[in-house]
Amino acid sequence: MTAPLVFDRPLARQRLQRALNAGYADFLLARVAEDLDERLSTVLRQFSLALDVGTPTPLAAKMLLRTGRAEQVVRLSPVAEEGAILGDEESLPFSDARFDLAISLLALQSVNDLPGALVQIRQALKPDGLFVAALFGGATLTELRQAFTTAEAEIEGGVSPRVAPFADVRDLGSLLQRAKFALPVTDSETIRVRYADPFSLMRDLRRMGLTNALIDRRKTPLKRRTLMRAAEIYAERFADPDGRIFATFEIVWLLGWAPHENQQKPLRPGSARMRLADALHVEERKTGEKPEP
Repeated sequence: MTAPLVFDRPLARQRLQRALNAGYADFLLARVAEDLDERLSTVLRQFSLALDVGTPTPLAAKMLLRTGRAEQVVRLSPVAEEGAILGDEESLPFSDARFDLAISLLALQSVNDLPGALVQIRQALKPDGLFVAALFGGATLTELRQAFTTAEAEIEGGVSPRVAPFADVRDLGSLLQRAKFALPVTDSETIRVRYADPFSLMRDLRRMGLTNALIDRRKTPLKRRTLMRAAEIYAERFADPDGRIFATFEIVWLLGWAPHENQQKPLRPGSARMRLADALHVEERKTGEKPEP
């Protein structure tokens, strides 16, 4: 079965290119790249060949080289970029078991076939190779989504998708297991960004190439009345006492290893050498047995 088409991928690439030409707003990407460096600092290994899968700019790849985390980085870019391979995150042009490390920052949330992309990344890793990715999670831009939904219902009598659906952290953890990554780990953090008004937020989204690229988006231009009403609702519901509005960006982190025979494995049921009750220094009771008064 083919994956459902949710995102207009050619349009998303066009909008990313437009953002790069106008001056990419990289404050979120820079924050996530710092977090990536911190996470890799706990891995006591230097990677000889790393792969950057679709990160919007070379920022993360340069960090890997500058810090010595990787000796060499191959970068797959969704748009034309000097020194990078032009390609699609859903169709990796690499042979199997080539890389020691694969990273992807703020890119994989907009692929149509995320399970397939994860499988290809795992296949591109050598045994015991590491995969680390950060992508937008389900709470991202929830305020903007609510404001537009309410405004369209009031003004136009219906709603259309304007903010992309982002995956839940638990679902992403299941996808890592489905892609057969070993020792999968997922966690999330929330970044709250404040703006003078909703229009400043929308300008930043445009400068990050994150404007609406959904297949089912409304093709007619947004009505000015609807836009202004959405801005009013946003300012009414999602503003701090000083009048500045806030926007939520949930960052979900994925980490997994390409399987290797020397990796830790869960113990076989019944193979424990000590009872849990003994380890906790408590009395063991059978199921349903009530404690004495």
